[in-house]
Parts: sequence; C-alpha cells; structure tokens
Amino acid sequence: MFEAKFQTFVDDAVRGDSAARLEALRTELKRQGLDGFLVPRADVHQNEYVPKCAERLAWLTGFTGSAGFAVVLEKEAALFVDGRYVIQVRGEIDAKLFKPLDIAETTPAAWLSGHAREGARIGYDPWVHTSAQIERFAKTLAEKQIELVPLDANPIDALWLDRPAEPTGAVAIHPARYAGESAGAKIKKLRAALKDADAALMSDPHAICWAFNIRGADVAHTPIALCFALLPKDGAPALYVDDAKLAPKVRAALEKYLTLKAPEDLVEDLVQSGKRGATILFDAATAPAKLVEALRAAGGKPRLADDPATLPKAIKNERELEGARAAHVRDGAALTRFLAWFSDTAPKGRLTEISAAEALETFRRENGDLRDISFPTISAFGAHAAIPHYRVTETSNLKIGRGVYLVDSGAQYLDGTTDVTRTVVVGPASKQLREHFTRVLKGHIAIARAVFPKGVSGAQLDAFARRALWEAGLDFDHGTGHGVGAYLSVHEGPQRIAKLGTTPLQPGMILSNEPGYYRAGEYGIRLENLVIVEKREIKGAEREMYGFETITLAPFDRNCVEPKLLAPEEIGWLNAYHALVRKVLSPLVDAKTRQWLREATAPIS
Repeated sequence: MFEAKFQTFVDDAVRGDSAARLEALRTELKRQGLDGFLVPRADVHQNEYVPKCAERLAWLTGFTGSAGFAVVLEKEAALFVDGRYVIQVRGEIDAKLFKPLDIAETTPAAWLSGHAREGARIGYDPWVHTSAQIERFAKTLAEKQIELVPLDANPIDALWLDRPAEPTGAVAIHPARYAGESAGAKIKKLRAALKDADAALMSDPHAICWAFNIRGADVAHTPIALCFALLPKDGAPALYVDDAKLAPKVRAALEKYLTLKAPEDLVEDLVQSGKRGATILFDAATAPAKLVEALRAAGGKPRLADDPATLPKAIKNERELEGARAAHVRDGAALTRFLAWFSDTAPKGRLTEISAAEALETFRRENGDLRDISFPTISAFGAHAAIPHYRVTETSNLKIGRGVYLVDSGAQYLDGTTDVTRTVVVGPASKQLREHFTRVLKGHIAIARAVFPKGVSGAQLDAFARRALWEAGLDFDHGTGHGVGAYLSVHEGPQRIAKLGTTPLQPGMILSNEPGYYRAGEYGIRLENLVIVEKREIKGAEREMYGFETITLAPFDRNCVEPKLLAPEEIGWLNAYHALVRKVLSPLVDAKTRQWLREATAPIS
C-alpha cells in the first residue's frame, strides 16, 4: 500500500573496514612525510548535504552524520561531533580507533595542539577547507610550531577504490513565476555589492542557483547544481558547471545571460586575474582555500566577505512567500492525513519506523506536486527519538508500540520547501512526558509569539525557547531554528535562532521554530513549525517592530499537553493555532481525517 520512492532504508554505515582504512591512510601519510591529516565532513562548497563522492569522513570512520571532523595522527585519532550526534556517533564508530569528542567541549585544533609532537607536519586538502578554517588552526598550532601542509590530492581518494563519480544531475531553469524575479534583475542588484572589487567568486551552489534561477539534481533531496560562478563588475557572469548537466535547451537559455565554462577552467581563470592584480571577493564561509591561494599566489588581491547573494536569497520576495504559504497548506493536509492514519493504526501494533515513514511519503506524493522529500525522514520511536538526527535503517528499524513517536520530515515543491516535526504518544502519556512536552511547547509558543525590534538577531531570541526547560533544569543541544530556502536547501543561512545566530532577522526570512528535549535511552520531543519574519504594527511604538507568521499547519498532540503548566496567553495561542489548522485543512482532507482533525484541534481549557 505504501512505499518510499525518495528515501531508502539501507544501512550504509561502514563497519568492520575502518581499522584497515585507517592503517592504509597512516601508511600513505608516512610515505608523504606527514604526521597527520585533517578529515572534515565537507565537499568543495562546504555544503551540509554533500554528494556521495565527498563522504570521506563516513568512508574512513563509519560516522554518517551531516557534521563531523576527524584528526588522524600516527598513533591516535579523534572524531569531533556536535550535540546532535553525541549519541549517534557511539553506535557508528569504533571508539578504539577514533575517540569521539563533543566539539563544543574540545575543538579539533585544541586537541591536535595537545596531541601532536612539536614541529609536526599535518596535511590537509585545500579544496575542502576554507582559508578562515586553516587560519584558525594555524593560530592554535603556532605555539608548538606545527606546520599545516596543503596537499595536491586528497590521500583518501586514492585509497577509496569504489569511490562514486562526481554527480552530473540535470540543470533545470527555475521559472520566474516561482522565483519572483528574473536572473538578469538579480545579477544587476548583486553587482552593487562588489563596490571597489573587480569580481566576486561565488562558491555556494545554493546562492548561485538562486541568483541565476536554476535548480539541479546533484545532491539528494536538495535541488542544487554543484558549480562555481564568477560575477564580474562588467560583462556576463561565468558559470563553471559540468557540460554533462546541461541539456541543449537549458544551455541555450543560460547563454543569454551567462558565459558557460568547464569547472577545470576556474583555477587558471583566477591565476590570470591574479596576474592582472585583480581584487576578487571570496565567500569566507564556503570558498576553498585552494582558490583563494591561487589568486594570491598569482599576484591578485583576495578579499574575504559574504557571498553577495546570501542575504538577498534569505529575504524572500512576495512571490516566494506566496509559494511557501501554498506549499505548507498542501503539505499540512498530507501530514494531517498521516497523523490521523497513524493515530488509528499505531495502537494496533502493526507499524514500524520504516512503514510509518513510507506512509508519510505516500500521503505527500498523493497531492501530486511533490518533487522530493527535503531530507531523509526522521521516523523515531522510543529511545531512537532521543537521537536528534536519527536515521532509520533496515538494521535499526523498531516496531512502534506504546510510547513516544517523533517524526521530523519535509518536502520539496516547486513553490516551496517544508520542514515540520511532530511528537505524539501511542497509549497514555505519563505525567513526566506531559511535563516535558508542555515545557517544549511553551518554548515553541514563546518564539511564535515573540515581538522584537529591528536589528535583533536569532541569538537574542534563542533563550525564549529554552526558558521553560531551564526552569526545570533541562535544555537541548541544538539551535532553536535554522533558515529554510525557497525550493532550495531545508537548511539555509545566514539567519538562524541559535546561540551563535548573529545575523539580524529581517522581514521575508523563513526560519524553523523547533525547541526540543531528549531523554537518552527513553524518548525525545521536538515541536517544529516554519515561520516568516514579518513587520508588526504596534500602536505607540517608537521603533520598527517585527514578529513571526507561522506557516506550518498541523495539530500538536493534545494528549501530551498539561494545561496547568500553560499560561492563559499560551492556551490562547494554541487554541487559535488549532482553529486555523482546522479551518484551512478541513476542506482538503477526507471525511474520516476531518473528523479526527476536529477532535485533534478541539480547544484546551
């Protein structure tokens, strides 16, 4: 009945080979006269979601998370992960080979400084590190005179005999009816950011795809084309993209406003620009150190800055916002159909984490507009829900029984990208669960109701989501919210609601609102909606004020709510939200789901 077309559940974690691979890497490092090597989970664009050929960290260590960093020395090695993965990493790697460490407590540079010998030579691949990253390492290692050595080739690539080929997914034109603005108009605006520079090297494919109104198929669930671009002060921008990705009609359309070049031409073009003494802007967050140094070595002047498209991409235009709202209505109807079906089916004991994920994707596909899921669905029961980025496989798949089920999922539609998390209980909710759930809900409501002046950043709002948890001595180890693209990546910067989210929030930005709580070995809770930053008119206000419009539409599990812990204004928000969900979605679902929705959104007093 149900199936997943956009997600597989194959256990692709590497087990049993890490010892041999680590030994082979150490042998190669010794041959090159190196004492160690840096292995980030990164590709040449610093993408969060990378092509399979860039999964070097997973190949070496077995760790499959989306963020990690390994340091390999002659006799020891360490793997650094953030709070999302501290539980997951222990189940995927051999701790005898790689010591798992929380990067918030120990940085790779600090560990390397404390474990490498004085004067050690540590190799790195300059294509998968930024200049800023290398400079931070060098500063920490300077006291012990540890040398960082850029390598011409990544030694892992020669050892990885069955390494996948570079992707060649087809490039597509993203229609203006969805983009809301022509590529030509965007290019004209972006040139203004160059100021006294001669050009900008664009290294973030998300920014390039947005600027040129294209989408791609090089990375699973994220419609981007892996490419670089050079935006000059005058003349046509150059797009460095594999010709195999371009159908004749797409090529013809792009050549009207771009010069198309092969990716292998980029270094030489930068060298020639350097010989002319050109000043070129590089994105500090994504530009490979290799390209920055190529320009500098040739006599050019690299200047690290923000990609000129990063902020404009984050501030959606009205057409993009209309698309996001429409996508969330369709997506909300599909998710609500799933939740109604789940509430009826799960108590019968017939579901597994995989079958639930398959059902949710099927409900989404049935609306006819689904292009892809926006990331592998997190379908997590019981203790698995305490792993924030849990990925169910045929090996880990649990039967769903009485207890907590968390589903974090999203979709890609031509008019918008979605990301939503709901936590529900099968059977009765314990007093402890209701308290934890309600404290997370209070944090969610605090963000949803927040009103703040122009200039406020996500870092200043992050504590709003944590206050109710802090009052009980609890917290969560991930950010409260991340930016979301417009038929692009489900994780988009620079906007975010997190302790380090320093970018001021502006109207038109889309972010997630997703506080959580995770009780290791028992259950996890996360409640996520997407919101749009909007202007707020306040009588008597002396400053420009902003707030959030919630665009995700799906009920929260009332069975997990403890009303006594909610203030009247919080109950008012929840009832108003549920009334909106019921009003908008009822006409879009079947009669059985409609009846369930009526009960699921009944007022709480």
